[in-house]
Amino acid sequence: MKTFKVLAALLDYPQQELIDALPELAQALDAEKLLKPEERRALEELFAELRGNELMTLQEKYVSLFDRVRSLSLHLFEHVHGESRDRGQALVDLQQLYARHGFTLASNELPDYLPAFLEFLAQRPFKEAQGLLADTAHILQAIAARLAKRGSTYGAALRALVALSGEKVDTVVVDDAEVRKEDDPATLDKLWQEAPAFGAGSASCASGGKQGEVSVIQFHRGAAR
Repeated sequence: MKTFKVLAALLDYPQQELIDALPELAQALDAEKLLKPEERRALEELFAELRGNELMTLQEKYVSLFDRVRSLSLHLFEHVHGESRDRGQALVDLQQLYARHGFTLASNELPDYLPAFLEFLAQRPFKEAQGLLADTAHILQAIAARLAKRGSTYGAALRALVALSGEKVDTVVVDDAEVRKEDDPATLDKLWQEAPAFGAGSASCASGGKQGEVSVIQFHRGAAR
């Protein structure tokens, strides 16, 4: 399903390849028609922002959102398990799910990175993909609400995913004070001085490893287990 692949690309760290491919991505969404007209129109604002800004500006905005603010993390298990050891087992379980279907991550990214998860879903039958996506709908809704509070066009991509999940989730109310606290430089510095859960060598939203290193997530098909 190309719609999942397109949303994966839009939510990944911006690279020139993404900007060059925007016309094809838009055509793929229009051809598949999995999104309702209002969801597609909302995504056009994100397309326009990606088309209308310098690449460095887009990258800086991306990092300021998804790499600096933990409540906006695109690593799904960050929202469920935080720094607990349970996250490690959840990552292993998800990696094994990918492997059972013959896929491995082509990059050094963690398996719960949302664009990677969406790339996997794009390879599965729609009903199966929808069921897996539904398990994350409450997380996606919360991220979308926080992005909307910041006026970010990325929120449209998260809202589109919630709609695709078919899950009915409660509206998330984000307080202005919460946003101010999360965006406060002193608070951010304090958060990222804490010890990481999985050691210095692990990839994470905070690592900055996407910058110049991670392109649009791809999977290499291997021997199915």
